[in-house]
Amino acid sequence: MNIDHSILTIITFIPLAGAILLAFLPDRGKVMQWAALAVTLVTFIATLHLPVHYNYSAASGSFQFEQNISWIASPAIRYHLGVDGLSMWLVVLTGFLAPLGVLISWRAIDTRKKLFYIQFLLLQVAMFGVFVSLDLFLYYGFWELSLVPMVVLIAVFGRTENRRKAALKYFLYTFIPSAILLVGMLWVYAQTGTFDVPTLIQLAATHGISTNSAALWLASLAFLGAFAVKVPVFPLHGWLSDAVFEAPTAAVMVLAGKLGLYSILRFSFGIFPEQSRHIAPLLIALGAIGVVYGALIALVQDDMKRLAAFATLGHVSLVVLGIFSFTIAGIDGGIYATLNEGIGGAALFILLGALYERYSTYNMRELGGLAQKLPWMVTFYVITALSVVGLPMLNGFVGEFLVLSGSMQSEILHHTGWTVLATTGVILTASYMLWMIQRIFYGDLGHKSTMKPAADLNLREHLTLWPLAILMLAMGVVSPFWMRAIDGAGVVLAQQPVQTAPATTSPSVAATSASPQTVIASTLDRTEAR
Repeated sequence: MNIDHSILTIITFIPLAGAILLAFLPDRGKVMQWAALAVTLVTFIATLHLPVHYNYSAASGSFQFEQNISWIASPAIRYHLGVDGLSMWLVVLTGFLAPLGVLISWRAIDTRKKLFYIQFLLLQVAMFGVFVSLDLFLYYGFWELSLVPMVVLIAVFGRTENRRKAALKYFLYTFIPSAILLVGMLWVYAQTGTFDVPTLIQLAATHGISTNSAALWLASLAFLGAFAVKVPVFPLHGWLSDAVFEAPTAAVMVLAGKLGLYSILRFSFGIFPEQSRHIAPLLIALGAIGVVYGALIALVQDDMKRLAAFATLGHVSLVVLGIFSFTIAGIDGGIYATLNEGIGGAALFILLGALYERYSTYNMRELGGLAQKLPWMVTFYVITALSVVGLPMLNGFVGEFLVLSGSMQSEILHHTGWTVLATTGVILTASYMLWMIQRIFYGDLGHKSTMKPAADLNLREHLTLWPLAILMLAMGVVSPFWMRAIDGAGVVLAQQPVQTAPATTSPSVAATSASPQTVIASTLDRTEAR
């Protein structure tokens, strides 16, 4: 049976069906854990249909597995789903991380488990919906839905009495720009009569959205502002540290990066290509500053959770630098680094959560000398750290190298100086990651280390961490497997035309003397050589 036309609906709403099922199950024993694990595993298996049946030879910029049905006649809203090289692997990554989130929460969440796992599954629905929606109104519904379960998870399951304050800060930071985003979307609809994203991208390529340049600028800022807060782009990161500090591990694994970065690439670059290029010098500067700022603040942290929060800021800032270089290598690297941040960040937060379960602290001053007691844990810490700092042969190197090389090749104003500044973040990242490991595992014994003996990783934690470690190696060694789809999106996004008259060439080939096939082959060759 061919399910290509409905697979995205199936993937998106399996977690919703699972959440409804959990609502009727008794909250006793491990019922909630086993039911949530089953739902997330089925969802992940469904996401694997996408890379297996994806047409890697299709034209760059085309959407696959599309489902396009009229939903509301007036205003014209369609149930339009589809994926391309930008969104496909993000869907798979979301499905992959969900069962790991359930496993790491197995013992960490021991009260109000029904509420926790229902909210966690609803968060999966929202993330899938954001990645597959090709109608602006439909996308906005899923975008707003992602806010509710995250606020509940932070406010109810945060670890200190400040959890409600952190949840409120996260809500205000993300909701207010989202309201402005809705205004921008309604303006776009008023000008074009459609919410359909592929149609809007085509209109943008021919200056068909509006002739009012001031209004276009304001609309583009409404979109970019909401997405930049969600990333977060420096200096809009005020919510990040407190939210990461309070949020349970399963929630913090998906808290930052993916939704905002994807939305910038899909909607800001797609609907406002000219405005995105004009504001690129500012975003490149903010990206480079964010890389260094995040690393320097991480260096002075004693709390491992806050260190990881500022490390996240540094990593997403590097992606911002890459995608706003508007080079194929930079955008390819940015997309790949987004996947890497999801994998490396998940591994790091899982390890921090495992350590917290044993010693009830994230304070490095209270730990130390744990290498002999926890040999498996220190092994995974080192592997994760090497991935995060971009050691060659591991996944972090591929995205980092492509971002920096693409940024250096950019034609955006002052790109060289900002790229040089961002490159220093590589050294600083290695400093805080290795320093953290030295303090926790090889430093002098802290009072928690001596007073509270603990066992090494158990079977459940091994099952959680081994898939991530294997992916770190696989994505570093055979990166062209993932880059086949990603590069098609990178070609289109890098070559979005900026022109003063209606376009006479396809957006995928405009503004470049090389054919897309030549560019794709060149990028894959460079990546494989790494």
